[in-house]
Amino acid sequence: MLWAALLPQAESSISSQSTNDALHGAATWALQFTPRVAVIEASAVVLEVSASTRLFGGRRRLIQRVAEEVPDLGMNAPSWAPTSFAALGLSRIGTVNGLSRPLAAVVDALPLSALAATAAHEGMLARLGCRTLADVRKLPRGGVSRRFGAPMLAALDQAYGQRPDEHPWVLLPETFHARLELMSRVDLAAAMLFGARRLLLQLCGWLAARRCGVRAYTLSWCHDAMRSKTAGDGGALTIRTAETTRDLEHLSRLLAEHLAHVTLLAPVGELQLCADDVLPMEEKSAALLPDPGQSSESLNLVLERIAARLGPDNVLRPHLAEDHRMEWMVNWQPADTRPARRPAPPPNIPQPTFALPAPLRLAAKGNRPLYQGPLTLLSGPHRVEGGWWHRLPNGAGHAEEQTAVRDYYVALSEHAGVLWIYQTRLESEQAAWFLQGIFA
Repeated sequence: MLWAALLPQAESSISSQSTNDALHGAATWALQFTPRVAVIEASAVVLEVSASTRLFGGRRRLIQRVAEEVPDLGMNAPSWAPTSFAALGLSRIGTVNGLSRPLAAVVDALPLSALAATAAHEGMLARLGCRTLADVRKLPRGGVSRRFGAPMLAALDQAYGQRPDEHPWVLLPETFHARLELMSRVDLAAAMLFGARRLLLQLCGWLAARRCGVRAYTLSWCHDAMRSKTAGDGGALTIRTAETTRDLEHLSRLLAEHLAHVTLLAPVGELQLCADDVLPMEEKSAALLPDPGQSSESLNLVLERIAARLGPDNVLRPHLAEDHRMEWMVNWQPADTRPARRPAPPPNIPQPTFALPAPLRLAAKGNRPLYQGPLTLLSGPHRVEGGWWHRLPNGAGHAEEQTAVRDYYVALSEHAGVLWIYQTRLESEQAAWFLQGIFA
């Protein structure tokens, strides 16, 4: 199991209502990752995400994403552990990682205040010599149950993983309506964007959980009680998008542009966000190669995206060279490399579908090439000559000329199909046959 526990920040707990709003908002946001989300002890949100790690790119990426987004929700950094109460206890003492050590060692070190069940009897337990949960665990279970009640044993068993984590799960609401009490009154409309972004993050989590996007949403605000009679109770702003979306940055930028044209009639102390027009949204495929029917991007943009994912040296594209020798006719270069100029068209001779990495010398009988039996020449010869200018270093460190003088033929094999072979003369003036390609 992989549990995370989220506690509200101190500034999010200016009132019991603001604490409840923060917990409800964080729980709604967390439903995009897993349906196993709960509010426990009326003070924390816990979520179990072990079944969702692959969907979100693996455990590390999921943990990183949760850690990056929860501060914008008014929550402290999440704590991670194999059980919900262990994660909650770590969160209360400010420890993030409870996965690097055995579960028992992690829970043993927690103070009595880490769990509500033990914190309620902290004085009595301290008089018994208990300072940590490990000390409580050493007490006789029967005596603990009679003196402190069965709920304490149940909480300890859940923390140590000896009893399943059972919580009333938060249900995904059918509609979205969120509220935020601002820490201080704001006089400028642009200053509302900070709080509105928290509500938008909750909205995006709710939309992701429903596999939907929004076309219109309304941000409303309530004026401070100490306002003039002409100011009214508050105001509202409805934002409409051209396309169905749940992109946080796009929604935030759009809201900022509209708020720039709003003048507040009185200081604002509360924000509310409501989703007006919600539509199903097609999910983006996680496949490596995108479906061309669902994308209007050019081939170059697609190749750049794949190269960014796999590395430029792992995505190559062929560039036609001005060379009639088959092994030098095509150069494979990184996909983002562009040819310097348009090469000359290939020669008007047959070209095989598959080329061998290196020519394969064939046996011959009476100057007739053999490959899995005698070959029948269908067409040819096609003369290819060149490479006198091309030199490569050999094993001895000397430059070796790559001159090629070849007569190519299309040959038929009863067992291997249609082949691309050539005849050339070796340095010994002896004629030799080579197989270089296969036609589909």
